[in-house]
Amino acid sequence: MKCKLLLVLLAASVCLAPAYATGEAPSASSSAPAAPAADAHARVEEVLHSLHPVSGQVAIPEAQATLQLKPGYGYLQAADARRVLTQLWNNPPDDKVLGMILPSTDPAVVLDEHSWAVVVTYVDDGYVSDEDAGKIDYDDLLKNMQKATQAENEERTKRGYPTIELLGWAEPPHYDAASHKLYWARSLAFKSPDGSADGHTLNYAIRVLGRRGYLSLNAVAPIEELGKVRADMPAVLAMTDFDAGQRYADYDARTDKLAAYGIAALVAGGIAAKAGLFAKLGLMLLALKKFIIIGVAAVAAAIRKLFKRKQ
Repeated sequence: MKCKLLLVLLAASVCLAPAYATGEAPSASSSAPAAPAADAHARVEEVLHSLHPVSGQVAIPEAQATLQLKPGYGYLQAADARRVLTQLWNNPPDDKVLGMILPSTDPAVVLDEHSWAVVVTYVDDGYVSDEDAGKIDYDDLLKNMQKATQAENEERTKRGYPTIELLGWAEPPHYDAASHKLYWARSLAFKSPDGSADGHTLNYAIRVLGRRGYLSLNAVAPIEELGKVRADMPAVLAMTDFDAGQRYADYDARTDKLAAYGIAALVAGGIAAKAGLFAKLGLMLLALKKFIIIGVAAVAAAIRKLFKRKQ
């Protein structure tokens, strides 16, 4: 019943988007009729019935990668994942989304506010050198990220959108040099333009480095579910890899493209480059604690300048 109520609220909130987009709270005397709960519920059920999670070995041809899903895990292919993001979670369309890893083969798990989902994208910027991995001071890096996030809040406020505060590492960055996999988690807080708190969420990020780019896996969940996400993400890491010939060790410096940044920028670029997406989400999504952070193809220019690899 809790999930059904959540989605009725979600469907009803769509009509509030124009007011929130301009920073104005919806008027209590608005004459716009609310969508009937029965219709909203029917639309949600229609989307759920259209989802077809797969299990076992799953190919991701766009990234030349493969998932070896353990029993109990499911995967939504690109069309289904995008349908969840746009029709159930009210995210803007994103054709870079390749799929979504779920902790269940039951599609209804996407409505569970206490669960997680991992959005899968691929960035083909080239081979990301890990030469700087052992030299990074992640405390200093966090301070730079917090400053960058804070600097953009003035513009968000002007446009009537919530501000973002990067509270800190929920999980400090870890890089496994043997598997060439990187993961970290950020604790984020949001405030509406009037200064009231809008929510507190967890963004758990995984990057799997390959020959020509990296797989970007972003798990989003309420901050109180950190323990569960932390326990489940090692399994997600283990299930994900590039196909033979496309792995990190297959890089050929004579023919393959080298990315313009290293591990530090890969971590630091996350907040700055995704700031625009947070603005698009608006208050209606924040109120339901669905904070989806989707991978992007480029790192913010300022971060590139700070962390670009030395020639």
